[in-house]
Amino acid sequence: MYQPRRPARSEFVPVRGLQYHVLHWGEPKPGQAPLVLLHGWMDVAASYQFVVDALDDERHVIAPDWRGFGLTEAPGIDNYWIADYMADLDWLLDHYAGESPVDIVGHSMGGNVLMQYAGVRPQRVRRVVNLEGFGMPAAKADDAPARYGKWMDEIKRMHRGELDLHPYTSLSGVARRLMKTNPRLTTDKAHWLASQWARETTLPDGRPQWQIRGEPGHKITSAQNYRLDEVLAMYRRITAPVLAVIADGNSLGGWWKDRYTLNDYHERLKSVPDARVAMVADAGHMLHHDQPERVASLIGEFLAG
Repeated sequence: MYQPRRPARSEFVPVRGLQYHVLHWGEPKPGQAPLVLLHGWMDVAASYQFVVDALDDERHVIAPDWRGFGLTEAPGIDNYWIADYMADLDWLLDHYAGESPVDIVGHSMGGNVLMQYAGVRPQRVRRVVNLEGFGMPAAKADDAPARYGKWMDEIKRMHRGELDLHPYTSLSGVARRLMKTNPRLTTDKAHWLASQWARETTLPDGRPQWQIRGEPGHKITSAQNYRLDEVLAMYRRITAPVLAVIADGNSLGGWWKDRYTLNDYHERLKSVPDARVAMVADAGHMLHHDQPERVASLIGEFLAG
């Protein structure tokens, strides 16, 4: 199993009535705000371990588990909203950075949250590294009726237990699932990630099983249409330099085909006042697992200016 070079320590802090789980690498330094790492959908904060181990700078790094993921409490609701993640991030920055602007890295969903947050609170963000946080295809007003209907149907399915996350009979089974999703993931890293991504529980007959640390409500389609005009309005208000990091595997094309392409994403980035793009070779969407040294190097160089 993979052995971390910089082991993390855990802390729980109150955020909007929830106990938020936050990982720390290193110790706070006077006059220096922490580097903040935001994980993606159906992931956990520990997902950044390989990148943290590859960083040259031994600065204080923190990474929260989003609400309803990892060890952070679920809020007792049956669906999740992007605005809640933004508000949670705002509270966390109040706690850890005060008024100091911070450097923030976000992957996938975490990158989407970060880009919008950086436009809403531009004074709080010094630099942005967005790892494959592409956003969504632009929605149309005419899509709203069907989307609301799908949302309500999926909520019913979740409460009937039809969207529960699949359990596994062994930690090795979890690791195999991670490697199936990401064929570039090595066995040692897959087993280590599995130990962070899932928790061991016991069946009524005493047999062990492993359950993914994520609430099924995260799988429900958002009721809100993706308003591209609103997103671009936030992009235009970003004052921090932005580094958009893309893997050469083109995961965007695999998800959306012609509905939303890399060319569309590059067009959106033109709304950001100061944005540049870097590509990571031989990597897919989980580029921080596939090429952690390259990702760490890009982060370090960009944050150093």
